Amino acid sequence: MSMRKKLYVFLAAALVINFLFVYATNKPFDTIPVVSGPVDTVVASTLTEGDVAVKNNTSLYDSLQLNRMNLSRNAFDFAMRGYNHLLSAGKLDNSNLISIVDFSLPSSRKRLFIIDLKKKEVVFNTYVAHGRNSGKEMASQFSNEPESNKSSLGLYVTGGTYIGKHGFSLHLLGQERGINDNANSRAIVMHAAPYVSESAIKMQGFIGRSLGCPALPENLYKPIIEKIKNGSCLFLYSPDKSYAARSVIAKKVA
Repeated sequence: MSMRKKLYVFLAAALVINFLFVYATNKPFDTIPVVSGPVDTVVASTLTEGDVAVKNNTSLYDSLQLNRMNLSRNAFDFAMRGYNHLLSAGKLDNSNLISIVDFSLPSSRKRLFIIDLKKKEVVFNTYVAHGRNSGKEMASQFSNEPESNKSSLGLYVTGGTYIGKHGFSLHLLGQERGINDNANSRAIVMHAAPYVSESAIKMQGFIGRSLGCPALPENLYKPIIEKIKNGSCLFLYSPDKSYAARSVIAKKVA
């Protein structure tokens, strides 16, 4: 073989080797081996505490089939995030329970939901009244003002019991300034009322109304009050946009 031919062969071989090297170092991304390791571990490490809370709320809402009981998903999510806010602030001595009043439902529906978070079960689902000036069948207007005779939305912590003009009753401590913090001075409490009954619904299509209190059926008020007294979370929900706009807690947990 002549010297010129040998030179051509050498140059061709060099070009082939260079091409293979460039290809190997510039592989398409889909051919690069994936680093081994469980995918769910990687995903979990990117979740925030808020994400985990939302996932847990979703699981509980679905497992209890609360949608079939007509509890609004928004009401549940707001309530649970508010509950977590109160819990982290050390305000809940009776932290196994959460009570939700869903005012997106008419008073002819069972719109009080009391959930045992530890046992993961609904312990009560019954009727509850709204204030007479909040609306007729639907509660659509709310106030924190004395003598307004309207319901007040938002987060409450249950207090102790007492015997008053409505008999065995429960103090409610409003937790949101300008929204429900006048609950005590307005005497907004949980008590029994004869107008909270299915007979009232049959007669007029809705239950009677209170002066702003979340009044309960006479056949259930005692076990309910005994269950939720002394430091549990109560949340009164409405799709009313002004609450979400004004509530400091709602903004914190949104």
